[in-house]
Amino acid sequence: MKNHHVRVYKSEENLAREDQLAYKIAQVAVDPVEVDTEVTEMIINRIIDNASVAIASLNRAPIVAARDQALSHQPSKNGKGAGLFGVAEKSSPEWAAFANGVAVRELDYHDTFLSAEYSHPGDNIPPILAVAQHAGKSGRELIRGLATGYEIQIDLVKAISLHKHKIDHVAHLGPSAAAGIGTLLGLDAETIFQAVGQALHTTTATRQSRKGQISTWKAYAPAFAGKMAIEAVDRTMRGQTSPEPIYEGEDGVIAWLLDGPDAAYEVPLPESGEAKRAILDSYTKEHSAEYQAQAWIDLARKLHGEHPELVDPKNVKSAVLHTSHHTHYVIGSGANDPQKYDPTASRETLDHSIPYIFAVALQDGSWHHVDSYTPERAQRADTVELWNKITTAEDAEWTRRYHSLDPAEKAFGGRVEIELVDGSKIMDEIAVADAHPLGARPFARQNYINKLRTLAAEAVDAVELDRFLAAVERLPELAAGELDQLNIQAKDGFVITGTTKGLF
Repeated sequence: MKNHHVRVYKSEENLAREDQLAYKIAQVAVDPVEVDTEVTEMIINRIIDNASVAIASLNRAPIVAARDQALSHQPSKNGKGAGLFGVAEKSSPEWAAFANGVAVRELDYHDTFLSAEYSHPGDNIPPILAVAQHAGKSGRELIRGLATGYEIQIDLVKAISLHKHKIDHVAHLGPSAAAGIGTLLGLDAETIFQAVGQALHTTTATRQSRKGQISTWKAYAPAFAGKMAIEAVDRTMRGQTSPEPIYEGEDGVIAWLLDGPDAAYEVPLPESGEAKRAILDSYTKEHSAEYQAQAWIDLARKLHGEHPELVDPKNVKSAVLHTSHHTHYVIGSGANDPQKYDPTASRETLDHSIPYIFAVALQDGSWHHVDSYTPERAQRADTVELWNKITTAEDAEWTRRYHSLDPAEKAFGGRVEIELVDGSKIMDEIAVADAHPLGARPFARQNYINKLRTLAAEAVDAVELDRFLAAVERLPELAAGELDQLNIQAKDGFVITGTTKGLF
């Protein structure tokens, strides 16, 4: 990997195109280096993972609306269209990517990478796969595109914080998806450079989508970024250009949306001929909740078994989760969001409330993607009482470990101190979730398959799941035009369509 120094330039400095970050991203995208076998296997895992959480969401309201929008747009004339989760009909690739992206993100249940910024790099899969299906590409070409998408997003996340300036994390997704599509289609560096710039320019938005009373837009934001990436590629293939330097310009993203005119970053990118392996730095979720809650759910399950007295709030005086800056301020009491303690809050808000999540997991000894969020569960009196006794506190050491570049010490958990009413204390800690590569039970292929079979059991026939798994596990051998095999069809009559009305 090579670190690229990125700073703001005044217009009169005339920053050369080849020195711009967007062009360096394009150079990574056009590098013909082969994809490692280990990376290919992980890409297959993540396609399975995305499918599992998307199928589990098929009839949730945001997905129904997004799918109805997509079905209002027929496949565009220069390809055969792209598939939608659960149904046989196809749509234009940008709309298929949008609908599928909402389905993938709705339950907050797929892969993650956390560093200077947050990310769900699996959000690259819907737009890149949609274009691959529309354009009749092969499994090998899809793998190459996805390796680029993961690489670029994770490298940007390692270097550039967006949330610090209240910019939503999908601003790193637009450029990565555009770069991945460029690799997939075999576009030249100039076209990809322009697409990266347009994708970034159109996907910078504020973090209010993840603040306070969180709305259904939380699932739409990354899907919109993927859709914009596809549209950016389409425009640049037609010869259209984008603002530049998009990152480094004196009126650009860094100068006005991020660290300002004096900012400087070191962005790591693979050197020419170096394999794109960033996907191996990411990790998926065993539980349907914000990633920084994963380890805390596992710790709460452990404490439930070891200390049954903690289930009753009458025994607990207080519980403090000592954790990283990110966890404290994003999903903890440091966010200063009263909604994080509101029993009537939306599901999207509750899955970003570690006090709520820890309380429920501590009482139930388990976590469920539906049952743990129902209004009846959230409003249970003993849960509300325990929930209000749980707070978070930033701990400098856990913050340091959160940002560590050493995978062996990078951590997303913390230490809990529970004071009981009798004056005694219970203390325990956890560094990473059980499903993390360094956790107690790291996810492997069979875990991804089990996750799919569990979440899709109600919606999809077992024979259809077997067919999909057989196809995805031979992804490198799928020939041009065979990627439609990665669509999963739901049982007849299961999927709700045509129930929402809008402009289209």
